[in-house]
Amino acid sequence: MSQYEDVMNKKAVALRYDENKDVAPVIVASGLGYMAERIVEMANENGVPVYEDNSLATVLTQLDLGTAIPEELYQAIVDIYAYFLKYNPEKKREAEEAKARAAAADEEDEESEEGEEEEG
Repeated sequence: MSQYEDVMNKKAVALRYDENKDVAPVIVASGLGYMAERIVEMANENGVPVYEDNSLATVLTQLDLGTAIPEELYQAIVDIYAYFLKYNPEKKREAEEAKARAAAADEEDEESEEGEEEEG
C-alpha cells in the first residue's frame, strides 16, 4: 500500500463530553484522509489524548457533527474514557526514558564485554 493510500484510508473523530450539558459524548470533529491527519495533529499539539480504533472511527465518521453518539456505542466509548482516566502521559514518558537508558546501558555492557574478549 502506498503512502498516499495510507493517508487516504485514515479516519478520525473528536468527541466532547460535558457532564453538565451532554447526555452522551458529542462528535465535534470528523474527517477522512488529510482531514483525519490534521485532527490527530491538533489533538497531539493540544495535549488531547488519541485512541486508535479503526472500526469505531469508521462508524463514527458516518454520523453528523454535533450528534451524540448512539446508545449502542456507549460501552466502547466508556472503555476509551476509562483507558484515558488511567493514562498518564508523564508516566509514559518516564517509562520510555527509563527503557532508553536501560537499552543504552545494555549496549555499553556489550561493548565492554567485546573489548575484554579482544584483549584476552
